[in-house]
Amino acid sequence: MVSPSPHVIHARFQPYIRLVFSALLLSTGLTNAIAQTPDAQEVAQTLPNVVILATGGTIAGTGASSTTTVGYTSATVGVDKLIAAVPELKKVANVKGEQVFQIASESMTNDHWLKLAKRVNILLARPDVDGIVITHGTDTIEETAYFLDLTVKSRKPVVIVGAMRPSTALSADGPINLYNAVLLAGSKEAIGKGVLVTLNDQINAAREVTKTNTSTTDTFKSPELGMLGYIQGSKPYFYRQSTRKNTLDTEFDITNLDVLPKVDIVYGYADMNSVALDAQVAAGAKGIIHAGVGDGSIAAQMKEPLIAARKKGVIIVRASRVGQGIVARNGEASDDALDFVVSDTLNAQKARILLMLALTKTNNTKEIQRMFYTY
Repeated sequence: MVSPSPHVIHARFQPYIRLVFSALLLSTGLTNAIAQTPDAQEVAQTLPNVVILATGGTIAGTGASSTTTVGYTSATVGVDKLIAAVPELKKVANVKGEQVFQIASESMTNDHWLKLAKRVNILLARPDVDGIVITHGTDTIEETAYFLDLTVKSRKPVVIVGAMRPSTALSADGPINLYNAVLLAGSKEAIGKGVLVTLNDQINAAREVTKTNTSTTDTFKSPELGMLGYIQGSKPYFYRQSTRKNTLDTEFDITNLDVLPKVDIVYGYADMNSVALDAQVAAGAKGIIHAGVGDGSIAAQMKEPLIAARKKGVIIVRASRVGQGIVARNGEASDDALDFVVSDTLNAQKARILLMLALTKTNNTKEIQRMFYTY
């Protein structure tokens, strides 16, 4: 038998050789592609690290049915379930959760604020934490936000978020609000902007935002001064920022504080009397916020009781129940002569917070007035 020549062998097996060669090329290409595709760990390393501190509220609430949007039970869903309900969070941040409290926010106290602020400061001091999200009931969300705005000692983002509908409701707003909050807390755009509040795709400053409607999802607004920006298409857009000092630039340190000075609010109305004021002073109030009518006006029958309280060492701050505008010093009262303080543009509930913190530093009304014009 005559053996075929090498050329004949080559011709006979050429199609197979080409097939094997192609397979080798494909295999090499796939290997290279796999090598170039980032794995989950590599992706995680590029995402910001955000800690969610849960405190309860409607965002963690449940109703009797999917159409229950009032009369529901707040603060029933834990932080792990809140996070699990929004799997899209994994695309924008490495998220960890802590259940700090589980309460309806109308039950928020000074003790809660101190504990929360201290925990936020501890977390933000860590290099592996890039931002904080706090889930919160909407009733006092503006107060907690402003307290943190004055006591957080970091420029890293702190974002407070809530919901107007419980987690079980049709079109519940909690999941998208939480997603936006985590996105914002992990963003470079939010660094140095102070404590932020986000609901309804809007970004507001802690100092200026307030709840304006009992039940609608667009309740949070910053009257007159306006919101800071929007969240759209998974990106924050800022158009302005608050000019008042906050966070790292404040003079308040709550590290070793266990109790805040007692400050109460007296609400102005026609035919008001001093019963509430007298009781609050007798109970040991160190400061009184007088939420007067109009430009913080003081009724004739309230002037002497307020003067008497001041003589006892109680700091009197004139605020307004109106909700917008500057309370003019020496406008509706002779503040210099009476040794009173005015709240500037702060509403009564936020003026109370600033006065409590101011009283941890001084009892001098001139210094306290400086603080109201600074923060």
